Amino acid sequence: MAEAARHDKTARQLRLLSDALDSGRLGPVRRLVNTLSPAEIGNLLESLPHAKRMVLWGLVDPEDDGEVLVHVGDEVRESLIADMDPDEIVAAVEDLDIDDLADLVDDLPDTVIDEVLKSMARENRERLEQVLSYEEDTAGRLMNPDVVTVRADTSVDVVLRYLRLRGELPEHTDHLYVVNRRHQLMGWVALQDLVTCEPNMPLNQLIDDGLTALHVNQSAQEVARQFSDHDWVSAPVVDDGNFLLGRITIDDVVDIIREQAEHQALSAAGLDEEEDLFSPIRRAVRGRVVWLGINLLTAFMAAFVIGRFEATIEQVVALAVLMPIVAGIGGNAGVQVLTLMVRGLALGQVGASNAGILLWKESRVALINGLLIGALVGTVAYFWFHDWLLSLVIAAALVINVSSAALAGVLLPLLLRRMRIDPAVAGTVVVTAVTDIMGFFSFLGLATLILLR
Repeated sequence: MAEAARHDKTARQLRLLSDALDSGRLGPVRRLVNTLSPAEIGNLLESLPHAKRMVLWGLVDPEDDGEVLVHVGDEVRESLIADMDPDEIVAAVEDLDIDDLADLVDDLPDTVIDEVLKSMARENRERLEQVLSYEEDTAGRLMNPDVVTVRADTSVDVVLRYLRLRGELPEHTDHLYVVNRRHQLMGWVALQDLVTCEPNMPLNQLIDDGLTALHVNQSAQEVARQFSDHDWVSAPVVDDGNFLLGRITIDDVVDIIREQAEHQALSAAGLDEEEDLFSPIRRAVRGRVVWLGINLLTAFMAAFVIGRFEATIEQVVALAVLMPIVAGIGGNAGVQVLTLMVRGLALGQVGASNAGILLWKESRVALINGLLIGALVGTVAYFWFHDWLLSLVIAAALVINVSSAALAGVLLPLLLRRMRIDPAVAGTVVVTAVTDIMGFFSFLGLATLILLR
């Protein structure tokens, strides 16, 4: 319900914006933009064609420019930055958090990067360089070095006075991190414990050392899983020596989860999750034609199999009518298993230790489904063509193809992962090719053996 309401709100805002932009009335557009968060503005920018997008971008409060750039895809961000002067870009990004700025650096012109670094305080510049030294999609690249640390040999009253002197805390601060003199993490103290206990209580009595810190080289995927498992709002990031380097907060993890969901959904169709909805035709063609070409190759392979049984199809025309059923059911069965496997691999739930058990389970599920669907289709085929041998052929072919689909759906993602190929990108193409070829071969091969003997 909440998701549907959010989509309705976005659609309503988009309609109002489009109507106002078409009429040339920029006052209502400016008032609407001023009521939106940077994330909402980013969503609307991605929903508009280039010309209207540039008009809306020009109406965004310059103080929000940096945050909006963080919340749009790479292609849209590239087009927005190209429309900005270097001074505007520097002003937009100079107040961003270090982790957000690290996300933008690769998209900024080199001259602008130099200006941004010059405008930063030495401490923040060193923090940014530290974050950029880690690989993308790791905890080190996601973390914000801005953390609040305290020593264990103090009292609650001293810590509270220290916090008042600071004046403000970083966003999503729910814990203070306790470190020793070498800045190694000893544990953390919840803010709620600090404000509810006696002021003279020693801080070391409140330290929680039972939670697990994130390692700086952990993957973004593993970071998201840890947050989900432990219901964290924030988590510390440490290196091999347990030195506290920074922290990751829940807002960054939400972005990770959203990006992973978009990646799985769009990669299955051979699309880039960062592609602009209104990207230039040449770029869109270039990004999609590769996978269309691969699909075409697999289609020719399936067509080759069909061609080998041309004489059989000429003698039994009903085979041409029923062939799409065999291929379609097999393809759907394969994609079902593939989707479960890709999800399991993404969540770390599937590996060498349980792949055999999963294969055995899916094989039995496929056999039962194949028998049920085969019996149903075979019955329909009998009443349609009044040929019980033809009914037997298509029923047997469905059992074979659905079983093959299960094997392909389980084994191919594991093989692709071992080959360092993303199963979410290549899995659907390969599994569909296997089920098409196996479906046609089993159906037409059985027809040749049984109907034309």
